[in-house]
Amino acid sequence: MNRFSERVVLITGGGSGLGRAAAVRLAAEGAKLSLVDISETGLAATVEAVTEATPDAEVITTVADVSKEEDVDRYVAETTSRFGRIDGFFNNAGIEGKQNLTEDFTAAEFDKVVSINLRGVFLGLEKVLKIMREQGSGMVVNTASVGGIRGIGNQSGYAAAKHGVVGLTRNSAIEYGQYGIRINAIAPGAIWTPMVENSMKQLNADDPRGAAEEFIQTNPTKRYGEAPEIASVVAFLLSDDASYVNATVVPIDGGQSYKY
Repeated sequence: MNRFSERVVLITGGGSGLGRAAAVRLAAEGAKLSLVDISETGLAATVEAVTEATPDAEVITTVADVSKEEDVDRYVAETTSRFGRIDGFFNNAGIEGKQNLTEDFTAAEFDKVVSINLRGVFLGLEKVLKIMREQGSGMVVNTASVGGIRGIGNQSGYAAAKHGVVGLTRNSAIEYGQYGIRINAIAPGAIWTPMVENSMKQLNADDPRGAAEEFIQTNPTKRYGEAPEIASVVAFLLSDDASYVNATVVPIDGGQSYKY
């Protein structure tokens, strides 16, 4: 399939995890990529993975902090300067933060997590939607979480931010549908990425693998999801195959969020 031939897709958090998997998948379907991450090393590794799978892929990278408006302005400007447009936006960058009861979470940690996970998503929308509206078309996928549609415990900042991402998604989708722009979100569950691996280390520093096995037993599938499984849903939502899907939050969690 070449669903993204001649289309430009911007991906934040492109240096690892879901962002990297999406980059590999979208490039294989013909997309021109603009990858953003705070880690230059991570971006280089993603470019290597993309070009290994798709040698003729066209990719640019920008090192940026998505919570800083000047950095967001820069990654958007660099994308449009190189490619002239933005057809798809995977608004994905995020962190988990420390795990603690709300009373012990600290305001500093809350501000840090919300700054990246919610402010960063808003800033990306603010800058990219203006370009898409002027184009008269565009597709956006925001990364929320199952922690954005239900309580998960010990993650006040993460849960608040991801619930906010869901609200931003639905609100913006209602505003921009008239301009030929679709805005949806994904709500991944237990997907085996570096962020989830770090979460297991927080649960049990002595035996993170044991904590991981125990954690996944409550999932109906009894396994973790893999990043390419998320990438396939992102590719669908950014493609014309999802032409009438708008303001939707798609759980990708093996059914966990629906288990009583």
